[in-house]
Amino acid sequence: MKKPQWITVGVAVLLTTALYVLGRTVPTKKIIPTKNNQHSPDDGHDHGTESVISIDTILNLAKKKLSNEQVVRINTLEDSITRGDVKDQQLHVYHQLARFWSDSAGIFEPYAWYEAEAARLENSEKTLTFAARLFLDNLQNDDVPERRQWKALQAKDLFERSLRINPDNDSATVGLGACYLFGNISAAPMEGIARIRAVVEKDSTNVYAQLMLAKGSFLSGQYDKAISRLQTITRLQSNNIEAILLLADMYERTGDKANAVSWYRKSLSLISLPGMKKAIEKRIEELEK
Repeated sequence: MKKPQWITVGVAVLLTTALYVLGRTVPTKKIIPTKNNQHSPDDGHDHGTESVISIDTILNLAKKKLSNEQVVRINTLEDSITRGDVKDQQLHVYHQLARFWSDSAGIFEPYAWYEAEAARLENSEKTLTFAARLFLDNLQNDDVPERRQWKALQAKDLFERSLRINPDNDSATVGLGACYLFGNISAAPMEGIARIRAVVEKDSTNVYAQLMLAKGSFLSGQYDKAISRLQTITRLQSNNIEAILLLADMYERTGDKANAVSWYRKSLSLISLPGMKKAIEKRIEELEK
């Protein structure tokens, strides 16, 4: 990965996983595809998905990174899900499992899965959208195709459930479109673009929608279009760090070193991580040579 892209992706991880410590995810590795069993929509397994991996695969890989004591703790909690015949009891266990995977194990995928299971059980627009965003934000920085697709399918299901509650939720509509755009879950990614554009056409100041379209332009190599949308975002939100870093990267990719340096410099005052700030300062020095 070339250096400017590393900087942009690194900061994107920081921004889009704000509830998580940078780097605390399942290490990148090839996941062997497994055939999913067929499940009904509400039984707690890979809802609405046709992923090449299953949640059992995800959890088994994660458990291999735990101590024996932690495995016993997790198995006990998992067993208690089926014993809890009251909704509040099940929700409590799901949240306990999510906290364990987040705080004790530091592994994203099972953490997000149990947050999603709690959201599905609670079935509120707020919790469904929150859980969907966890998956969507994380998958954009996941370079394992099978795992990225699994996350996209989870997010898609959650956004769709949220939209059934409130069809006018523009954020969920944009998120659903982004699942198609970034998750490789459709042979027609333009379906995702169309959903996001519909929101922008209704409200051109929707920063989230503009950002998703800018990322879509970036992925397709349409850097000029990406720059235009990112400039719109920075006019609306002058301190939007993700848009600022993406702009710097876009300008560098198009050979405009002066603008690249200008936007990298603007990002420095908005970044608190010393390591990331040092990397950007070094990149500025290299561009000014």
